[in-house]
Amino acid sequence: MNLAHNKLYVAALGGVNEIGKNMYIIQYDQDIIVIDCGSKFPDETLLGIDLIIPDVSYLLEHLDKVRGLVVTHGHEDHIGGIPYLLKQLNIPVYASRLTRGLIELKLKEHGLFRNTDMHTVDAHSSIKLGQIDVSFFATSHSIPDCLGVFFQTPGGNVVHTGDFKFDMSPVNGPYPDLHRMSEIGKQGVNILLSESTNAERPGFTPSERVVGDHILDAFIRAKQKIFISTFASNVSRVQQIVNATFETGRKLALLGRSMVNIVSVATELGYLDVPDGLLIEAIDSDQFPPEQVVVLCTGSQGEPMAALSRLAAGKHPHVRVATGDTVIIAAGAIPGNERDLAHVIDNLYVLGARVIYGSSGASGMHVSGHGSQEELKLMLTLMKPDYLIPVHGEFRMLYQHRLLAESVGIENDHVFIVNNGDMIQYKDGVASRGPKIASGNSLVDGLIMGDVGNIVLRDRRQLSSDGMLVIVTTLSKTDKNMVTSPEIISRGFVFVKDSEEFMNEIHELVLRKMEELTGAGVNQWNVIKRKLKDEIGHYIYAQTKRRPMILPIIIEV
Repeated sequence: MNLAHNKLYVAALGGVNEIGKNMYIIQYDQDIIVIDCGSKFPDETLLGIDLIIPDVSYLLEHLDKVRGLVVTHGHEDHIGGIPYLLKQLNIPVYASRLTRGLIELKLKEHGLFRNTDMHTVDAHSSIKLGQIDVSFFATSHSIPDCLGVFFQTPGGNVVHTGDFKFDMSPVNGPYPDLHRMSEIGKQGVNILLSESTNAERPGFTPSERVVGDHILDAFIRAKQKIFISTFASNVSRVQQIVNATFETGRKLALLGRSMVNIVSVATELGYLDVPDGLLIEAIDSDQFPPEQVVVLCTGSQGEPMAALSRLAAGKHPHVRVATGDTVIIAAGAIPGNERDLAHVIDNLYVLGARVIYGSSGASGMHVSGHGSQEELKLMLTLMKPDYLIPVHGEFRMLYQHRLLAESVGIENDHVFIVNNGDMIQYKDGVASRGPKIASGNSLVDGLIMGDVGNIVLRDRRQLSSDGMLVIVTTLSKTDKNMVTSPEIISRGFVFVKDSEEFMNEIHELVLRKMEELTGAGVNQWNVIKRKLKDEIGHYIYAQTKRRPMILPIIIEV
């Protein structure tokens, strides 16, 4: 696709009309800059899929124009897809110290660390990528080192806010730089990409410090062992858990690989202050009295294989939840994860635990890291954009953000609610909808990306709902007749011992069909397999209204 050389283009490859998978591009002339490359978790329809990441076909088509990847912060929905992107496009990466440390963890796992061109930036950095000047400003969020980004191009200025709230008493900084934001607004912002996660929530989002008081109070009240789960990347929350553990004279054990890794990186880089002697190995926790132990674990979203789920099921090899223990879930449920989390909470109650969960209005154990309506309006007022593109949210959130923009004086037709792949073009002070580019989902299954398509997922859904029937027939190599009686194997379809009569009918049908085909001189394997599948499939559906996957296997001897 050839775009006009003197126009500015902005597009989302992920992150709009969805939660997660954030990825945006700024393009002017021969220069493309990528902002973030996140991931999101699959829903129950994507069987066996581990991650969803953005489709980067457009970037691959214009590889010679891509100048770099600028990363706003270290959450998975902004960095989770970076290793998969770099396997296809080996481009420079620009990120703050903590964000870089978290990205490098992923690059080491994927064997990409030595071949990646990494650059550290901060709120005071200025870089030039092609014809585009890039500078930054500090924002506050639920992880340190978050940055907003200011792009100055010959065709116009663009700001991407990153994830933000205006927390004026952050746990471990930095403070949101209102002065810098105001200065950028005075220089002129033609297009603002601003996050919309909490556009439906009135007022201001409470400070993260509020949670620390509730955590300390719960630790003081707890009589036995404490288990607390939060996002590993919420370094501010982890610091408050560390502080409460120290103040109550307890020891802290870490469960979950991501928790161990992030605590290690954040401590090494100076973003976490962990007193000497506070940490213990999970396997050694039973050597201390229960009232002296805190276990910090992953799994706050009810993920089946995470530490909290294994604890709730009584299947963790080193630690057990006992009657009277306190379990705190210091995170809000991401939309779509509510059912899994509820199941984990139920299991914890069955074990006799005292469970504390819910957002700030209920337990006080969680506040959002995203700005509410008044903060979104404050950002709009500081930046004074000519045009707004609400990003980072589902449609209702983007729509509500448009209403907020109207309330502070931005005209309705100056707000673009876009889909992934929609381009907004800007020239001579006027923005309009431009061409649509390739976008969508790339599915990650294990270490493989992109090889799982609709046909594979359809087969997995069929197997999960109706099972599989394997028909093994043996033919003579010389005369093509059956050597032995067909063997029929059921997996997930029917239990053979309870359905002997039905399975015998299928066996007889296979026998008759094979005799009919071999008697007619049909010896092409693909024809025999198709005829068997059709005949047996029709019969099974007529008898059961089910459609198992039928897999004929022909052995020639």
